[in-house]
Amino acid sequence: MMQSLEDLRNALPEYAKDIKLNLSNLAAEETLNPNQLWGTYLACAMATKQRDVIEAISNEAANHIGEDVRGAACGAATIMAMNNVYYRGVHLMSNKEYQSLPAKLRMTFIAGHGTDKVDFELWCFAVSAINGCGMCMDAHEAQLKKEGMTPEQIQAALRIAATVNAAAATMESAKCACDTSVAAAA
Repeated sequence: MMQSLEDLRNALPEYAKDIKLNLSNLAAEETLNPNQLWGTYLACAMATKQRDVIEAISNEAANHIGEDVRGAACGAATIMAMNNVYYRGVHLMSNKEYQSLPAKLRMTFIAGHGTDKVDFELWCFAVSAINGCGMCMDAHEAQLKKEGMTPEQIQAALRIAATVNAAAATMESAKCACDTSVAAAA
């Protein structure tokens, strides 16, 4: 069982040294407040769907943020799992008629997550990066800038998304192909 970010770092193979270092360095990111930082870590972990990463980051996040923030970050990952597929699909389709149609998908959690609106937007932005929805990334980035977030803060969330996603990909692929020591550690 992965108890902490340190456990996750230790479980990553040596060839993922850069990912190990980035996980640690980003945990000390100073441009984001603790809710933004650990909410982003947690939402991104959820978006990867990789059990070890979710477990380690969820346990670590519990040391830094409250249950309300944790629930909202998980909710951001959940709602974006739906929205990113829908909006990316509408955007990629050759028939642009679908862009003018209402989504008709229930999304009330976006308005009722119970945490800071900017923080929630940041988590949605980061998850959208993992899920590959440029349309959602643009929409959330515009809202973040409107609310006063700096490019450095937005970039920090993107860097967390990239690193958490790389950790998850490494954990999964190492179990399957490259490194049997990861499978034994998990």
